[in-house]
Amino acid sequence: MTVPQVALNSGTSIPQLGFGVFKVDQADAQRVVEDALEVGYRHIDTAAAYNNEQQVGAAIAASGIPREQLFITTKLANPDHKSGEVVAAFDSSLSKLGLDYVDLYLIHWPLPDSHRYVETWRQFERFYDEHSAHAIGVSNFLVPYLETLIESTDIVPSVNQVELHPIFQQRELHEYAAEHGIAVEAWGPLGQGKYDLFGTPAVQALAQAHGKSPAQVVIRWHIQAGNIVIPKSSSRERMAENFDVFDFELSTEEFATMTALDENRRVGGNPAEVN
Repeated sequence: MTVPQVALNSGTSIPQLGFGVFKVDQADAQRVVEDALEVGYRHIDTAAAYNNEQQVGAAIAASGIPREQLFITTKLANPDHKSGEVVAAFDSSLSKLGLDYVDLYLIHWPLPDSHRYVETWRQFERFYDEHSAHAIGVSNFLVPYLETLIESTDIVPSVNQVELHPIFQQRELHEYAAEHGIAVEAWGPLGQGKYDLFGTPAVQALAQAHGKSPAQVVIRWHIQAGNIVIPKSSSRERMAENFDVFDFELSTEEFATMTALDENRRVGGNPAEVN
């Protein structure tokens, strides 16, 4: 099964469907990532704040998959962003992952009250120039923060990873990203179980029409919307199900039905308030 690639402004490309390890316990993380790699995922998304980089690295090493076939993302933890200990934090992440480089390194949150994200980004540019990060990006950046970053630095972020799911589609941010060549990556793409997305009549009807699960319909909607998407699960069966979304397509009308679910309603933290 071939996962589409999204071209990044860094000249690299990222598998559009990946696997996230947010809230995957250390005790289970290596097994979970090994399962995901065996299912077929080649894009793994972790973060220093998840406290499972070492286990992700162990799974990568155990897989025997050539490094160039993998796309690995990690993120700078908020305390290291605040303190300015960016180089030490990046070196620690590489060490825990057992890698010489990451494919994508992200500022996890802008922390606007600390006024450091421009300074942090300049160090990220050095990682990119040194080829220790093949692409650099941000996470949870609102449009004003992106504007400041682009105006104040040399490299436009390759990716903005943000909360994005059917009732919170971030349309203004999507438009800005498209204008500036920034790929949009969805975290919490299935709503994190914080509302009954799978019980929504429109989602259930589409699942029945295509003989798919509600989760598969939502992931397929993300794919057709052009989002990079990183669902997570500790269940190998569910991982395989989430990966099996390339043998059907939503029609124009079906896609519009999903898009009409937007309520502009955030269920995660507001980047303007996370400090």
